[in-house]
Amino acid sequence: EVQLVESGGGLVQAGGSLRLSCAAFGFTFDDYAIGWFRQAPGKEREGVACINPSDGSIYYADSMKGRFAISSDNAKNTVYLQMNSLKPSNTAVYLCAADKLALGCGLYEYEYWGQGTQVTVSV
Repeated sequence: EVQLVESGGGLVQAGGSLRLSCAAFGFTFDDYAIGWFRQAPGKEREGVACINPSDGSIYYADSMKGRFAISSDNAKNTVYLQMNSLKPSNTAVYLCAADKLALGCGLYEYEYWGQGTQVTVSV
């Protein structure tokens, strides 16, 4: 059974940093693309950053480039999202997702989803 477990969210002041983790279980890690997505209250879910652990290819949403960084630790079956210079507008539930066939960071490319972790950025 595919399972994704996010952690690392919390409350942080504007300008601060957080590192989110997505631990993957139940599938061959190298065979799946894994992405971070977010959903703010009243807004649609959107892609943040995605990575393919087999070849290291990475995609970022334009608005995340420069402040967010996605990485993977294949030995730990874990994908990380380092978020720096956080803004109140980054407040959202952050979810990770996995799919064997995803080529990028499109929302509907991903079949398996975690429960999400809340990130709240205060002014």
